[in-house]
Amino acid sequence: MKKIILITGGQRSGKSTYAENMALSLSERPTYMATAHIWDNEFRERVKKHQERRGDNWINIEEEKYLSRHDIYNKVVVIDCITLWCTNYFFDRHKGEWEQPTVDDALKEIEAEFDKFTSQEATFIFVTNEIGSGGVSDNEAQRRFTDLEGWMNQYVAAHADEVIMMVSGIPIKIK
Repeated sequence: MKKIILITGGQRSGKSTYAENMALSLSERPTYMATAHIWDNEFRERVKKHQERRGDNWINIEEEKYLSRHDIYNKVVVIDCITLWCTNYFFDRHKGEWEQPTVDDALKEIEAEFDKFTSQEATFIFVTNEIGSGGVSDNEAQRRFTDLEGWMNQYVAAHADEVIMMVSGIPIKIK
């Protein structure tokens, strides 16, 4: 049976750990789908710590954009995270100008990929950040990206069976 769960919250709110524990409660061998692009050494170290924390009983898939190319039929999969996934589409679309059609086109692409990916029978546990909860950035690219991710978070939440918000390590059920 297909199920979509969205876990959202701020940076270091406990989202990934909560998602991983949920997956382990549902499967002895869950799948972890990492959407991160390794930008620098500090980020590489973060990824390494995440991998070490998970251990050997996880199936690990690294996929920056096209999640649907992976067959996850009947599996429990943690997708970590929507923020980095959106980043990959956003920067691929950047052509020197941060025009609204660029954001709109990226959003359409991500939504279509989400629909294709989640058409499989599986348990999907998506992790995302609430980056729009802070102040409005004075950086145009950041404002555009915040819009893109906010709209994508809304799209996933609308399709989710459950939405959980993490606040200081405490899960709050939203939906």
